[in-house]
Amino acid sequence: MRILFMGTPDFAVASLQRLLSDGHEICGVFTQPDKPKNRGMKMTFSPVKEYALSQGLPVYQPLKMKDGLTLDLVRELAPELIVVAAYGKILPDAILTLPKRGSINVHSSLLPKYRGAAPINWAILNGEEETGVTIMCMARELDAGDILHVKKTEILSGEDAASLTARLAQLGAEALSETLTLMEAGKLTPTPQDHSAHTYAPMLTRELSPINWDKSAAAIDCQIRGLIPWPCATTVLNGKTAKIYAAALGAETTAPAGTIVAVGQQGIEIACGDGQTLRILQLQAEGGKRMAAADYLRGHPIEMDHE
Repeated sequence: MRILFMGTPDFAVASLQRLLSDGHEICGVFTQPDKPKNRGMKMTFSPVKEYALSQGLPVYQPLKMKDGLTLDLVRELAPELIVVAAYGKILPDAILTLPKRGSINVHSSLLPKYRGAAPINWAILNGEEETGVTIMCMARELDAGDILHVKKTEILSGEDAASLTARLAQLGAEALSETLTLMEAGKLTPTPQDHSAHTYAPMLTRELSPINWDKSAAAIDCQIRGLIPWPCATTVLNGKTAKIYAAALGAETTAPAGTIVAVGQQGIEIACGDGQTLRILQLQAEGGKRMAAADYLRGHPIEMDHE
């Protein structure tokens, strides 16, 4: 099948790889414009652009989708189908409907739950036990098109958003491959979403970072795992803000929420609002590197609030 692929982050690379390995003709790859990164502000390519160039695929990075020029380009490329995976731009109807087989999207949630920009993060933040990928027809309303194919997976104990994203990328590639096989065989049956059951997964912000120790240990653990790799959950240690990268549920305690009840090789144990502790295992202090909590304590001793 002649396919125009649109995607930007690592999540999308797996789908593009699968399209190529399945023998589809990729007539072009759309990805977000190059952006400056890190302290040197060096212009960097998106993961999709890097992979596409390595495979000799033509790459396009339109700044606008509604200026008419992008529509002309899509007409010129003449795809049978547009496949979108975490592209990061909204496509106008004229582009969505141009290919004879339409446009489909690889979305990392079990629609209609978690429409929007950060479905993987919000599934973990909200303590979901299951998630998955949905292949859907693209429609004018965000992530509201008919469902073509679904694959589910359990959210593993201790799994953070970065590791779950990597797993869902592979699951999405499998779901996409299966969908196109059914499409070519004429065996796809689109299923309308139950719009009354939809939930939204908005973009992450730094306002989500500060830990409120009055919450339960399980809720804070979900916050930590759900905000990896950005913006990361934070708390104040020794008067300075630290990013928390990993934690584990601890023991029961009668100490007030936010009390540091133990420090040592096992980490930094802090009382939560439900009478359970959470043990910080990995963190990054201001201006420092990511490290084990035990290593942090060697250079930043903490006095326990509670014996």
